[in-house]
Amino acid sequence: MVRVMATGVFDILHPGHVYFLEEARQLGDELVVVVARDQTARRLKHEPYVPEAIRREMVGALKPVDRAILGSTTDIYETVVDVRPDVIALGFDQKWNEKEVEAECARRGVPARVQRLTAYPHDELATRRLVERILERGKKLPPPGL
Repeated sequence: MVRVMATGVFDILHPGHVYFLEEARQLGDELVVVVARDQTARRLKHEPYVPEAIRREMVGALKPVDRAILGSTTDIYETVVDVRPDVIALGFDQKWNEKEVEAECARRGVPARVQRLTAYPHDELATRRLVERILERGKKLPPPGL
């Protein structure tokens, strides 16, 4: 059995997330998704809109996902050691270097292969762009009560 691990914030779920998880699932027999903790999301991306427990629950409900867990608050590789994946799927925009991740995993006794996945073809649906579009539309709405 080939276990695949994918990670991300998954703040506002959108088609790019589903695409990423479907692609990751095709790399093996089981997909474990590590959802970033709120403090990790703050450090690496932005203040999350949705709390970590709810993000984990929503990701776990997606069809390609066998199991969704929260990541470590201190060391991302702790989760790798716990999950022991055969493959780690990286999103096209994740900042990790594949060879460095493979080397650190091997150093910790988890010889995982790291696979960079391609981008969802509709980048305008990424979380940041969706939020921008919502805010723009909100500016065009009449004031409440009119």
